[in-house]
Amino acid sequence: MPIRVLIVDDSAVIRRQLSDVLAADPEIAIAGAVGDGSLALKAIQNLKPDLITLDVEMPQMDGIQTLVEIRKLDSRLPVIMFSTLTGPGAEKTVEALARGASDYALKPSRAGSQDAARATVRDELIPKIKALCGARRRAGSTAAAAPQPVFTPPAYSAPKRIDLVAIASSTGGPNALGEVIPQFAADFPVPIVIVQHMPASFTKLLAARLDSSSKLRVREGEEGRALEKGNVWIAPGNYHMTVQRSGTQLTLGLNQEAQENSCRPAADVLFRSVARSVKENVLGVVLTGMGSDGTKGAATIRQAGGAVIVQDEASSVVWGMPGSVVAARLADKVCALNAIVPEIERRVAFRRLMTHAVHA
Repeated sequence: MPIRVLIVDDSAVIRRQLSDVLAADPEIAIAGAVGDGSLALKAIQNLKPDLITLDVEMPQMDGIQTLVEIRKLDSRLPVIMFSTLTGPGAEKTVEALARGASDYALKPSRAGSQDAARATVRDELIPKIKALCGARRRAGSTAAAAPQPVFTPPAYSAPKRIDLVAIASSTGGPNALGEVIPQFAADFPVPIVIVQHMPASFTKLLAARLDSSSKLRVREGEEGRALEKGNVWIAPGNYHMTVQRSGTQLTLGLNQEAQENSCRPAADVLFRSVARSVKENVLGVVLTGMGSDGTKGAATIRQAGGAVIVQDEASSVVWGMPGSVVAARLADKVCALNAIVPEIERRVAFRRLMTHAVHA
């Protein structure tokens, strides 16, 4: 059966454009197209769509208000926010992602041609629709499905001190990070570095939002910034972020080298750098996300002697990135989202305790 999409946008032009582009794909059908939030809520109950594209900025009942009501009806229904890159649209999109939106897609520039606009929508939106609905259908299906990666516990290795935690996330990541980062205590003893796939204007807003709700200080990464405990750094959009060592001090680096896995920032770039600079004393964490970014980097962390934990499928919006790590047999442990921080804290405390015992 095709994926049934409900389009919600106050612009008739956008509704028509989205309908034409999505309907051209044989795996997608348009369940309906409505112009405001209140009509969307009625359409959800009547049409039972598989996914919703939701305009961020609408009069009367905007995208945030509509999303809140949608989540009361269905906590797992995939919702993709359709927004502009800057200004109020960006702020509301980041808020929507933190409130449970599944993902976002950027509206094409009005300056471009119609063909270019359609291509932008097709190339960005359709893969996200298929990834989100594929995950939902697998979770709710009782029929035989393609086998999913099975976690195989690694052979035992002696505990090592952890000096740095490196986190990767993508689709569903802002909401996951919004649950994870505020759980850390103010005296968490090691710094945290994060790659979240987002444009530049979004990562700054995400850092500010996490900072306001967390005991740790959360900022965008800066070139040459020294890594200190009690601090979290998020890679700026459109920049790869790396960790370098100068003597005993770890510092951040930023660059705009080629995209990896169609991403900049890329988790693989960060993970390779921490494996090189921190070696066995790093803990890698892979959260929800589409694609496989982070898998090759996880391999370098494991080869350096470090450990990698991943989010489980049941709590992930899309189990692409963590599932890829599991399939490659690179995960030391698979955890539900609400167990990620306790597992990190356990490993940091246990490995530090063991290290002190060895040197006592």
